[in-house]
Amino acid sequence: MLMNYNSFAVMMNLLGAILLVSIASVANALTKNDFPSHFLFGASTSAYQVEGAADEDGRKPSIWDTFAHAGNGGLYKGDGDIACDQYHKYKDDVKLMAQMGLDAYRFSISWSRLFPDGKGPINPKGLEYYNNLINELASQGIQAHVTLYHWDLPQALEDEYGGWINRRVIKDFTAYADVCFREFGDRVKHWTTVNEGNVCSIGGYDAGFLPPQRCSSSSVSNCSKGNSSTEPYLVTHHMLLAHASAARLYRTKYKAKQRGFIGFNLLVFGFVPLTNTSEDIIAAQRARDFYIGWFLNPFIFGVYPDSMKKNVGSRLPYFTIKESNLVKGSIDFLGINFYYALYIKNNPKSLQKKDRDYTADMAVELKSYTGNDTTKDEVPVIPWILEGLLQSLKNDYGDFPIYIHENGQQTRRNSSLDDWSRVKCMHEYIGSLLDMLRNGLNIKGYFVWSFLDVFELLGGYEASYGLYYIDLKDPTLTRQPKLSSVWYSNFLNNRTIDSKIFMKIEENSSISNTPLMHTAT
Repeated sequence: MLMNYNSFAVMMNLLGAILLVSIASVANALTKNDFPSHFLFGASTSAYQVEGAADEDGRKPSIWDTFAHAGNGGLYKGDGDIACDQYHKYKDDVKLMAQMGLDAYRFSISWSRLFPDGKGPINPKGLEYYNNLINELASQGIQAHVTLYHWDLPQALEDEYGGWINRRVIKDFTAYADVCFREFGDRVKHWTTVNEGNVCSIGGYDAGFLPPQRCSSSSVSNCSKGNSSTEPYLVTHHMLLAHASAARLYRTKYKAKQRGFIGFNLLVFGFVPLTNTSEDIIAAQRARDFYIGWFLNPFIFGVYPDSMKKNVGSRLPYFTIKESNLVKGSIDFLGINFYYALYIKNNPKSLQKKDRDYTADMAVELKSYTGNDTTKDEVPVIPWILEGLLQSLKNDYGDFPIYIHENGQQTRRNSSLDDWSRVKCMHEYIGSLLDMLRNGLNIKGYFVWSFLDVFELLGGYEASYGLYYIDLKDPTLTRQPKLSSVWYSNFLNNRTIDSKIFMKIEENSSISNTPLMHTAT
């Protein structure tokens, strides 16, 4: 039987309303009280993406400044010169965090704000800013979770000796970490040395789409220097040693008094074999070795994965016995950022290439996993894949503590403040955490990316992940709460969902624009 458009629209609106009520009832049932009292809920940003004041009070450029200002083939829509201006608005932002009910705020320190030349004299204004921010957080009972390196190496060190491709960076990073531990460690108990170390190496030194944009000329045409065959492995090796050096320093010099913890952060994917053949299953394991085991194997066992040794050969650096012992056991926790899954297909032909790079060494074909209920702008919501990944890591590497440092939903920046797709994402992931904890996973906290609509690395100011919207045309950069921020606040404060939220959702739940009726992509 055929029905006219109006009848169909009425029916779909009714179904949408039923679905909203159903989800609302579940959302109302989920509160922070369901979680262990020690479990942390927070939100994340990073220095270059949120601070602004890029050339104020002694700060000098990082490789991220240089990369953003260069334009880079349209990947960027602007730069972080002003960003969210948290440098000047940190008190207001911390007040919003307190009102929301955050347990913790994850942010990074700008190395070149604290040491404008990467080393040498400390910038007193930079020291003052981070002391003020940490004190403000403490005054509101919010834990500071600090990342030392979020891809923003001082440009001075890149110019002087090539940054992470040179072993000299280990000494300079350790000296930088030493000052941070000494100056802030009485109030900061959770330190992450490097954010997404694997992406930094791959994106910055193999594919060249991230700063400092180094790669072989055959890989990306706008790379002016680099070697994709060797540099990604060299950079990771130096990152591991720099982390281990900083961790040893903290444990010998500060831990007894400060009683803090040192961790490392990786971007992790769910690796799904494209078929159930043994070739694709083994290929999925190899992809996990290259993305995750590349770091976790040294941290847990002191060596690189066998699959990497086999495929990379002499281009893979080796640890001396002393270095192996230094790196092994150097993390107190692992921070993970999770958004995506990948289908994996075996591709042995890539090993026949001459002058192979990191991607060819992996010998797989990668294809994005897309959900059935997301638009092309959104991130698929796949908590079951995250749980499967964490269970496999526990089985292979042991029961170390894990913080989910980043997880969130992308929308277009100027879309509605009623970001129901983000609410749905947060609700599903946070709800799934209860199952993960009951199933024995050692997860200590969950941080939403991001607290504000920040300057995204590849999306610039077009992409949005924030709980608060900022109109960049507004000179006051007023923070405007989205539906997701209200939902998160209600969850954190053990409140039921405000009926006004659902009134707004109903107003926007017509067949033409409801985000609950996505076409599969």
